[in-house]
Amino acid sequence: MTLLVLGILLFAVPHWFKRLAPQARAGMGDAGKMAVALLSLAGVVLMVLGYRAADYVPVYTPLPGMGHANNTLMLISLFLFGVGGTKGVLYPKLRHPMLLGTVVWAVAHLLVNGDQASIVLFGSMLVWALVSMAVINRAGPWAKPVNGRGIKGDAMNLVGTLVLLGVIAMIHQWLGHPVFLGTYY
Repeated sequence: MTLLVLGILLFAVPHWFKRLAPQARAGMGDAGKMAVALLSLAGVVLMVLGYRAADYVPVYTPLPGMGHANNTLMLISLFLFGVGGTKGVLYPKLRHPMLLGTVVWAVAHLLVNGDQASIVLFGSMLVWALVSMAVINRAGPWAKPVNGRGIKGDAMNLVGTLVLLGVIAMIHQWLGHPVFLGTYY
């Protein structure tokens, strides 16, 4: 569990550095961006290793069939992750599409995983995303983006979402967690 918690901290703290110490972060320039990226990547690696190494300690039993809810929410989550990049119809309507996608991702996984390590991982990422949205909102008003691609962007995003969902499903299958059975236990 130590690796998991360390990974979560290595991911969250660098992401918040810009908001917690704006002058220090601004003074670092592009090197700061690289540091955040490397620390975040190290955090993700430690989260994966720590999660996979954690003992299974059951806390609650997911309801039967929640795998289907998870899959639907994952489709929504992945689509939200792509909104900023493909600049579709939702692009000028959502201030935090990636963070909102993280919230949906975390909730989806909490529906199907009732063990202690899952609650620590997905629960902390849920809290991180919600706190991040609040911190960013408090920092100042949102400058609504313009010049999106409209429906073309959404079509691009949908294709990317479906491909990515397929890749993620194959990886989960390879790891022994088939995602299309409707339940994971």
